Amino acid sequence: MNVRVAKALTEEAERLDAADSLAHVRKRFVLPADQIYMESTCLGPLTSSVSAAVREAVDVQWGQRLIDGWWEDGWWEAPARAGDKIGRLLGAAPGQVVVSDSTTVQLFNALVAASRLRPDRKVILSVTTQFPTARYITDSAARLLELTVRRVPPDEIDRCLRTDGDDIGVLLHEPVDFRTGELYDLAGLTHAAHTAGSIVVWDLCHAAGIVPVDLDANGVDMAVGCTYKYLCGGPGSPAFTYVSTRHQKAFDQPLPGWNGHEHPFSMGDTYQGAPSIARARIGTPPIISMIALEAALDAYDAVDMHQVRRRSLSLTGYFMTCADELLVGTAATVATPREPHRRAGHVAICHSDAPKIVQALRDNGVAADHRPPDLIRFGLHPLYTTHREVHAAVRTLHDLLA
Repeated sequence: MNVRVAKALTEEAERLDAADSLAHVRKRFVLPADQIYMESTCLGPLTSSVSAAVREAVDVQWGQRLIDGWWEDGWWEAPARAGDKIGRLLGAAPGQVVVSDSTTVQLFNALVAASRLRPDRKVILSVTTQFPTARYITDSAARLLELTVRRVPPDEIDRCLRTDGDDIGVLLHEPVDFRTGELYDLAGLTHAAHTAGSIVVWDLCHAAGIVPVDLDANGVDMAVGCTYKYLCGGPGSPAFTYVSTRHQKAFDQPLPGWNGHEHPFSMGDTYQGAPSIARARIGTPPIISMIALEAALDAYDAVDMHQVRRRSLSLTGYFMTCADELLVGTAATVATPREPHRRAGHVAICHSDAPKIVQALRDNGVAADHRPPDLIRFGLHPLYTTHREVHAAVRTLHDLLA
């Protein structure tokens, strides 16, 4: 390794970390002392406030107050409280986001409800790069509703909306490619879909907490997302649904449950959905997980998403600089787009031995992950990842490949 290059990269990392306006937030996370953790694309780390919140929920709220916890401890309002905290990060005014159930369930509900808003149209438009679970759900919903799914490469979505828009009832898209980290034009594609008369559903799993999506300002109809990645809600933490205020009364819930009823304790024989975002609720929420998520979201208190974005771009840009300098002569290449407006929060490195390399990285103190067939993903969380860690991770990768 060139000593001069290594010294320059080290100095740059120190300079960038010294200028970090989010440095104080790092102490809110419980991070492994012997590992550089870069897997927030799969599971965010524990935040320092979660353990006490969960212990109190189990030992006191459940252990001592039992069913009274629904009222005395605010369990009933927890899905809306957590939803509003997430909504702030998504650019959504209060009363439009609710937390409940898994991403799979939320996506099914949003996709079916969106399709029901356009009953005269028979096509769901999506992308060939769609996340597998989203693909399965889309195909199943289409069979149930007797619709057709049309998948095209991301760069053809706009053309399809302009040329075939009369047939397209729903556009389902992901602003971030889960493999490469490429960032798509949420604002522009939402506008194009609306011009074609389509409803838009965005899957925010790899965008929530890392990219400003400004749902209200961009006129998004519906969105869903998980909370265990960048939002650090914990393994299997419940997902969220965004339904714009303008669609809430017409939101035809495909899985009507008592929690979403206008009068949930009336025990009526027929379903009448609540005239609010509560309509997107289904059954009894997972309260312990909900409390853990609420506590985890405290890490974003007083944090502005544009600060997060600037820090994220700095980290990913520096990672690419390190890769350009240190991985020369190896078979590794950067798969993530270089342009700042085209990349989100993780960097993907392409190498034919990706699975073996990921295990070797882990054995050497760097936690990354693999996506078939040949991608190594490094999730750089702006609230706790440092440029020094980025440098160390790429140097470790260099040493393994050299």
